[in-house]
Amino acid sequence: MIHFIIRRILIAIPTLLAISFIIFAILDFAPNDPTGNLPMTVPPEVREKIRQSLGLDQPMHIRFGMWLHQFFVNEPLNALDKVFGIKIGDAEDRTRVISWATRSPVVDLIIERTPQTLWVVGLSYLFGILIAIPIGIISAYKQYSMFDQIGTFVAMVGFSVPTFFTGMVAIIIFSVQLEWFPMIYDTTLVVDSWNHFVKQVKQMIMPVTVLALYNASQLSRFMRASILDNLNLDYVRTARAKGRSENVVLLIHVLRNSLIPVVTLIALGIPTIFSGAIITEQIFRVNGLGQLLVIAIEGADIPLVQTLTFIFAVLIVAFNLVADVVYGILDPRIRYD
Repeated sequence: MIHFIIRRILIAIPTLLAISFIIFAILDFAPNDPTGNLPMTVPPEVREKIRQSLGLDQPMHIRFGMWLHQFFVNEPLNALDKVFGIKIGDAEDRTRVISWATRSPVVDLIIERTPQTLWVVGLSYLFGILIAIPIGIISAYKQYSMFDQIGTFVAMVGFSVPTFFTGMVAIIIFSVQLEWFPMIYDTTLVVDSWNHFVKQVKQMIMPVTVLALYNASQLSRFMRASILDNLNLDYVRTARAKGRSENVVLLIHVLRNSLIPVVTLIALGIPTIFSGAIITEQIFRVNGLGQLLVIAIEGADIPLVQTLTFIFAVLIVAFNLVADVVYGILDPRIRYD
């Protein structure tokens, strides 16, 4: 297992470098100009000086090399300095990845927005998993029962209806008519008392529920199909012939093998937590990473878009590795060496 992990990490390094270059090249060739939002009265020579100050007068390969050095060397050194107090080199001469729009370090902007995304999108994904797995198991075990039919109907509705529609319906019913929950998510709220904690929970209920319903709908159908594929296999009949109870057969033998494909879906969905729910964050005004990415794209903030997109790629590669490791834990027959 250790050799497999090391081998995968060594393969992931050139893969991520290639991905970073492709992302950089696509964004560089895109018809985006950071001076495009400036007033028309700004003279061309001033626009050119602004482009030079952003480093756009340099060739693409030089700018790409500078970004690699800033992201992989300067940013980790800056993190060691701030978090652990370990100073390596001169911090004042250390250039960082700077946002063109705000002139702030990109990593600081991402760290600032990450808690909001994790609270809303992360909790919705966790609740979606906790809801989907038992519903999928019961639906498969009681196939074509009333529970299965209701679960199938709710799952199809939850997966088919877009989140912007369910979000707007939730706002109209629970915010406008019933006035139970706030319409807009207040990201400036500081939880330092019980009343503020209650406000935080109330403003999280609608966006978390909307996203959890969407995630649970997909996972529950996948879980049901995986359970049904294993229920009629030979090892299940053998376990029943040995006198094992139905709970033992279902929860130990069938569930363990059925979770293998579901783990892939769950692991590949975890990076979407950090990318944020762009539509839902826009509806409920959650200042998360999804909204940050939209603002960066609209403002042609290439360093911010480049860094966010690359971080998402790193997370996808990392959780692919996590899924492969979990396979070996769930099924000892899987060998990597």
